[in-house]
Amino acid sequence: MSWFRRDREPSRRPVEDVDLDSLLALVAESLGYTFEFARDGASLTLRGRPDGDLVVKLTGLRREAGRRAREDWPMLVSEHLSHALATAADRVDVCDLEQARPLMRTRVEAVDEVADLTRVVGRHLNADLVELLTVGGRVVRPEEAGCWPLATAQALDLAVANVRAERLRTESIVLSGTPVTRLTAERPSAATHLRWLADYLAVPDDGALVVLPDPYTLLLHPVDGIGVVRAIERLRVHAARTDGLSPQVYWWHGGRLTLIKAEIVTREGQTRLVVAPPPEFARVLARLAV
Repeated sequence: MSWFRRDREPSRRPVEDVDLDSLLALVAESLGYTFEFARDGASLTLRGRPDGDLVVKLTGLRREAGRRAREDWPMLVSEHLSHALATAADRVDVCDLEQARPLMRTRVEAVDEVADLTRVVGRHLNADLVELLTVGGRVVRPEEAGCWPLATAQALDLAVANVRAERLRTESIVLSGTPVTRLTAERPSAATHLRWLADYLAVPDDGALVVLPDPYTLLLHPVDGIGVVRAIERLRVHAARTDGLSPQVYWWHGGRLTLIKAEIVTREGQTRLVVAPPPEFARVLARLAV
């Protein structure tokens, strides 16, 4: 088999690149393809596909491999080539920033629902929720983002800016006598709009209660009086029934989303809500109760 072009100069290449190329060659052959590396090692052309040759970009893969232990490389290479083949029919080349930029968005997921946080690009909204980077609705992998000439945080900021341009639908509803505001998005990125909550409703200095019944929806109640205690109960029960993105109630204040731990407890046939607010929110409740 021929792994490298004869006119390449292996002695000038880092040993890590040579080893990674060896793995790429082995995986390509195991998948039934012949192949050729670009002179600069930036791509690999797979030949033997019914739909024609496929050029697989390697810049992001090499960067991601440099951040991982060598024992992870076989899996990383296998996933990279398999992913490239699976998405070969896509019209958008995610590795091309100019194509990807206008399609960048965010998608909010529960942390527990993401199989491996090291295989996605994103950042935490809090301990329970993560904001993932997508292009054309598909979650971006680290080796794809590694192709771009900008840092991950900058890419996420571009995605967030695109999300802001998409306005949410606002409506008032009532949950068991408690008025709340429902914000609905056309994409699964409603929680991203918390950054601009004041664009949709009057937010008091003490912030607002938030539940996320699904990635497209926010339910909100202002923290503006002791009636907020009843609102916590109504929102928590509603979130539990929807079995969506999160069953919890959060406090949006100072640009942070903080969990208000509230457990629904059933004892001797009676159901009640046991709330254990974080200290800062407990102080707000004490002040509002006066």
